[in-house]
Amino acid sequence: MRQRNLVLLGIGHTNAHIVKQWETNPIPGCKLTCISKFPTATYSGMLPGTLGLQFDDDEMRIDLADLCQRSGAELILADTNGLDLDAGLLHFEDHESIPFDALSIGVGSMPAGWNDHKHANSLVPIKPMQTFLERLADRLDRSGRGHESSHRDGLVASSTTNKPTTKVAIVGGGVASVEIALCLKQQCEKRNIACDFSIEIFTSSDAIAEGMKPRSVKRIEQILKSRSIHITPGHRVTEVGDDFITTEDGSRHEADIVIWATGAAAPPVLGKLGLQTDDRGFIATSSTLQSLSDPRVFAVGDSGTILESPSPKAGVYAVRQCPILWHNLRAFFDGGSMKTFDPQSDFLKLLNTGDGRALLQYGFINAHARWCWHLKTWIDKRFITEFQSNHQRSSSENTT
Repeated sequence: MRQRNLVLLGIGHTNAHIVKQWETNPIPGCKLTCISKFPTATYSGMLPGTLGLQFDDDEMRIDLADLCQRSGAELILADTNGLDLDAGLLHFEDHESIPFDALSIGVGSMPAGWNDHKHANSLVPIKPMQTFLERLADRLDRSGRGHESSHRDGLVASSTTNKPTTKVAIVGGGVASVEIALCLKQQCEKRNIACDFSIEIFTSSDAIAEGMKPRSVKRIEQILKSRSIHITPGHRVTEVGDDFITTEDGSRHEADIVIWATGAAAPPVLGKLGLQTDDRGFIATSSTLQSLSDPRVFAVGDSGTILESPSPKAGVYAVRQCPILWHNLRAFFDGGSMKTFDPQSDFLKLLNTGDGRALLQYGFINAHARWCWHLKTWIDKRFITEFQSNHQRSSSENTT
């Protein structure tokens, strides 16, 4: 019997679940190959807590080489540049083509619009998340050194503390931007930068935290105000310079660091695959998570859009798709019946406020307390530790 090939392109939340299931229950007669641009995967739910020094960096990471080794899967670190459906081949820039019988695409998304400003030294896009903390740390250090030098020369100082001030602009008004704003100062303190920090959120929307209920939004606004974090709604950023941003109305704002955390856009690789997409460039799928172009191809998480029931691009949907994808991949190879994914309209939302508390929203329940943070941490760690080795888990427990 010919060996069949299941290929996972991108190891995000959903595809990582397939690798984990493979460890104890592989599909008979099938080889699993994992393709990633990075040797690690990052759990986005723990990024704010890691930024805020509540977790060590490694606690939010999955070592893909270790995960694949434990599961008997092959890991290939390469950039994809094409798909040949007729031949059943996935092509790469720097690796030989790989045959597939089934292909699951989970390469995530990128922040919309950042590529228009990629040459600005101040710009720090939130993705790729695997390198975000390193890129942010580098920019913080460079900005801090520059301000310390200017302060010694008497060129710039805060009017209240006589310290130099680093101005941080966060572009995008979603929950991710809010969490970054609330957790950022701890990262600055970690780097021993002798500066004050001014943080401002710029969003083209009229309100922040889209998807949250009005009561939660009001609470978020109060928390931001209490931390002296300014919100500038209705201002789309049109230009990013090395030390400034310009908004659509022509106003110019000083900005030493620009964290780009806008809504999801399709990454360029999806446009290279020749598959049907939605109007934003994400792969169009049926409710079984299969591409409308070819049933051998699945698209999950942010990478796919179920045309009959589109949902926001959020990690919770990628996690909920895990058991559906696993069932459907087995059904594909075994000839069984497929299950459909029905995105829920309301679900538990937990927002890390960077002070040992979290904001909880679920149905009519709304709370901001330490127990909410403990609940969020328990949920996040329960998810991430499934994919980590015993050594990584024990290290995590020793630092918590």
